[in-house]
Amino acid sequence: MSPNEARLVRNTTVTVLALVALRLVGAAWTPLTFDEAYYWMWSKHLAFGYYDHPPMVALVIRAGTLIAGDTELGVRLVSILLALPMSFALYRTAAILFGGQRVAATATILLNVTLMAAVGTLIVTPDSPLLVASSFVMFFLAKVLETGRGTWWLAVGAAVGMALLSKYTALFFGPAILVWLVSVPKLRRWLVSPWPYLGGAVALAIFSPVILWNADHGWVSFVKQIGRSRIEDFKPSFIGELIPTQIAFATPLVFVLGAMGLYALLKRDSGALAARALINAIFWTIVVYFMWHSLHARVEANWFAPVYPAFAIAAAVAAHLTRWDLRRQRVVDFCLRWASPVGILMFALLIVQANTGVLSGFRRDATVRSVGVGWPELAAGIEAVRVRTGAACVLAPDYGTTSWLAFYLPKDTCVVQPTQRIRWVNMPEPDPAQLSGKLLYVDEVRSTVQPYVKETFARIERVAELKRMRGPLTIETFALDLLDGAKRDVLDRSPPPELLQ
Repeated sequence: MSPNEARLVRNTTVTVLALVALRLVGAAWTPLTFDEAYYWMWSKHLAFGYYDHPPMVALVIRAGTLIAGDTELGVRLVSILLALPMSFALYRTAAILFGGQRVAATATILLNVTLMAAVGTLIVTPDSPLLVASSFVMFFLAKVLETGRGTWWLAVGAAVGMALLSKYTALFFGPAILVWLVSVPKLRRWLVSPWPYLGGAVALAIFSPVILWNADHGWVSFVKQIGRSRIEDFKPSFIGELIPTQIAFATPLVFVLGAMGLYALLKRDSGALAARALINAIFWTIVVYFMWHSLHARVEANWFAPVYPAFAIAAAVAAHLTRWDLRRQRVVDFCLRWASPVGILMFALLIVQANTGVLSGFRRDATVRSVGVGWPELAAGIEAVRVRTGAACVLAPDYGTTSWLAFYLPKDTCVVQPTQRIRWVNMPEPDPAQLSGKLLYVDEVRSTVQPYVKETFARIERVAELKRMRGPLTIETFALDLLDGAKRDVLDRSPPPELLQ
């Protein structure tokens, strides 16, 4: 390695470490989202599967809380640190596929400054470990291409298996790899080699505990997630949300570079066929499916996480390997110069806004319902009411409120969602004695009493109304009802709707 290349590697490493440090600061400051609190509850009762997703997110959170405790930073610590192996894998992939340290360094930094990577590793969801596993899938496929050694297919299988333990979206890697092998003549020999199939066996073995968990629970997780693909009506308006949300998640300048890079790779303007085909196969197989999905249902922005490593490499190809005319080259130069500062600024402003609301003049925005700002203060008020009324347990109607209550109330407090019990099937039920006396029901203020409450309890008394605040903004007002005289089992064990269809 030349001195210039060593300097480039060193500068890239320092940049990634600085970005990770920035995320750690944001993680310690920002309250949990309701999904993070939900996954934190999973982490307290590890299992091979859960109602919504495979178990990797719970393992990531469990590892972080073992280091930093049951704090916001502890929940997010390992997820954020996973950006380090992700960056290594992406760097090596770009260097192998397109033969240069400069392309590798640019791809690594551009991925790290996207909101998909920055917020996607700070806010712990299944997309965080999936993003990392996706980077290693590409890295090991690049090693197959570079070395021609079949044993690397076992590593590919292991990476796909880890991706499957993160999120079912990883199933798309199978057809993407097949498209890659078929589209490159010199790679078709692998179709008659045992190695790719042995790699598939490795992936299946790693994923098999999730299959066994589903078999024991009526296949509920598979039915829930695969059911999303069912077409019940045609709503093309959803496709209009895709591009704006991805421009935001990629950050605008990285998005422009990535789009230009994908165009160049499709036009065969940059790189060898096998390298171009790998980026295109990984990216377009997943993107085309979600474009089709958006014709009948909303596609959340974070669902595109597994294509972002490929997208970042495409952006670096546009920046360094593609010959552009003068006008387009000026666009590329501008985007490359300002992509990192703009991405970092967007991340910082998003964290400030989510915590304070100052950028919107303390008015409502998209973050107020999902980020738990105001929950520590609200939980203190709820605990005071619980103690005053002598309630043995706190109930909530939905998994988000239940999870926030469990995280922010004193850790020995009984907290239960009495409905949708499939969500908590891996967790022990509370002592029946805790549910036999007075209970405190916490829900948003509504015009009518929830049917479950009315049908289950003989006595319902409104004992308090408390507000969740972000500065001067009232995010929501919660009603606290004291329940007593249960007329039936407090826990509603009705089968999940997915198993009734």
